[in-house]
Amino acid sequence: MNPVSPGIVVVGSINADLVVTLERHPQPGETVLGRSMTVLPGGKGANQAVAAALLGAEVAMVGAVGTDAHADVALSALAAAGADLRAVRRTDGGTGVAVVQVSDDGENSIVVLPGANAEVSAGLVAASADVIRAAAVVVVQGELPAEATEAAVRLASGRVIVNLAPVIGIDRGMLLRADPLVVNEHEGALVLAHLGGDAVPGHEAVVRSLLACGFASVVMTLGGVGALVSDGGTVRAVPAPRVPTVDTTGAGDAFVGALAAELSGGTPLVDAVRFAVRVGSYAVQGAGAQPSYPTLGDELPALPLQEQDAGT
Repeated sequence: MNPVSPGIVVVGSINADLVVTLERHPQPGETVLGRSMTVLPGGKGANQAVAAALLGAEVAMVGAVGTDAHADVALSALAAAGADLRAVRRTDGGTGVAVVQVSDDGENSIVVLPGANAEVSAGLVAASADVIRAAAVVVVQGELPAEATEAAVRLASGRVIVNLAPVIGIDRGMLLRADPLVVNEHEGALVLAHLGGDAVPGHEAVVRSLLACGFASVVMTLGGVGALVSDGGTVRAVPAPRVPTVDTTGAGDAFVGALAAELSGGTPLVDAVRFAVRVGSYAVQGAGAQPSYPTLGDELPALPLQEQDAGT
């Protein structure tokens, strides 16, 4: 990975993850027995900040936790990674909690209780205006109230990465500041519908339609397949390495954190996506949403055959 310069600010959710392991996910109305439960740090914003920090970036986190026992767990990996937590506020009540079920095949299902994340207002974000304006890259997601996400984008003077997960209704002008917009295949279709675009078949077509809506660049993650990326020209398909999957929780966040780290250092978008795909593939080989990431590129799984233009 290229050396990165200081300047990533992540404005996003901070959770404690209650991770339950089980043989398989229950069907509707069915009860199954779990094997274990562990409380781990999580939250999309925190996951992305931890990944970027452990990959060498200087990261500041903007968000909120509660005053309960889960707060220290939620902040533990951020602190250990060296993220700047001075803009994290403590609010009355509970920290955000995610209940994560992980089956033997590594697939997960997640229920999120927002807790303190729901208390992150435009005013709370504005209190960190100076650090947001000074950032080379500002990263936002969809787990905070729309007004907070919009405030962060409005204050940003550097590059903005919008990972609209989950898809929430935010101002069109603020959404189109994304460079890139990062979505998975399901979120991409939802964002297109949110912007008034027509439904189109195929992942490449969704990427092209999103670009036509006015985005400067779009990255679509495709899980174990890899990712699509375009900055308005060719849509490139970047394949993922084949790796054994232990837990897919947070793999997309590992991808976004790695992408932010690379872009903050001036890496071109396609090259940054290549690296992010490798980090996402590394992340699924360990448990939890905030595993330890290697700092040396040669410790990551190698990409398969050279990617090609999508559709060729």
